[in-house]
Amino acid sequence: MTEMMKAVRQHAFGGPEVLSYEDAPIPRPARGEIRIRVMAASLNPPDWYLRDGYRALPPEWRPEGAFPLILGTDVSGVVDLAGEGVTGFAPGDEVYAMVRFPDALMEGAGAHAEYVTVPANQVGHKPAGIGHQQAAGAPMSLLTAWQFLVELGHDAANPFQPQAHAPVPLAGKRVLVNGAAGGVGHLSLQIAKWRGAHVIAVASHRHGDLLRGLGADEVVDYTQAKPEAVCADLDLVLDCVGGAAAARFLRCLKPGGALFIVNPLGFDGHAEADRLGVTVSSTQVRSSGAQLDAAARLLDDGTVRVVIDTAFPLADAAHAHLRAAEGHIQGKIVLSVA
Repeated sequence: MTEMMKAVRQHAFGGPEVLSYEDAPIPRPARGEIRIRVMAASLNPPDWYLRDGYRALPPEWRPEGAFPLILGTDVSGVVDLAGEGVTGFAPGDEVYAMVRFPDALMEGAGAHAEYVTVPANQVGHKPAGIGHQQAAGAPMSLLTAWQFLVELGHDAANPFQPQAHAPVPLAGKRVLVNGAAGGVGHLSLQIAKWRGAHVIAVASHRHGDLLRGLGADEVVDYTQAKPEAVCADLDLVLDCVGGAAAARFLRCLKPGGALFIVNPLGFDGHAEADRLGVTVSSTQVRSSGAQLDAAARLLDDGTVRVVIDTAFPLADAAHAHLRAAEGHIQGKIVLSVA
């Protein structure tokens, strides 16, 4: 008989109401994969975009939907079974991972379940100094920050620009992080501080104490002042909000400075950037167990801290999506599985 598990599945695109906590077959690892008994998982924007069928995209770009599908990329848990050819992991090891991203961007990576299979090279050893909820909140946001600011770590084609993204030196530099209280933003702030930058965090006033506690040298409350009007002489802006509005930061930057945009869709300021001598760059985050291992020591010793906005049981995943829709998320939304 097929072994079964609990998972959050959907049988159609739509709002949070399409998510169903139900039985599903336990996956078996293929060669080079491990199976993780999931202890916690987290939500990321691609989860609610896919749940809804990527309705913001042109119709020809939207997924057809191989239902039932299971959302979720970010997990922390325990190795349950290692597939043929796997080395470096054994049953009982505590691990964390971003599962098959962006490869499973349009069909769901299957992490919002009691078990998930993952290519072993996408898995990192969980930092011993943090719990599973914090570890589950890290992978996508941490890898995004790492690949933008520290090391790209792969040679895959960049879907947003012809050249590969290249991080810049941060020691002694003035760095602004827009959207600093969100998942990518609060980890980027901490990594920029670790790399020696003077960091200006942009967020609403309710996040000010948190951001100062995470190491921000200055906090700009965008509800009271436009950051592009009060910030100048910057070496780097990391815009974790992005879109067309990212162009407003160009004139805050020194000639030779850089604007990194996590979501570059709609940005049309390239001609102005060229006139100002500013580099504009973006990249798409990719799974990397090696980078998760490299960053693990920062999580382990508290240099970088994962902030949890809210935690829900796996069975209440629909409520987690409703929380995401409210916006103004402080850190990460997580799902407790075990």
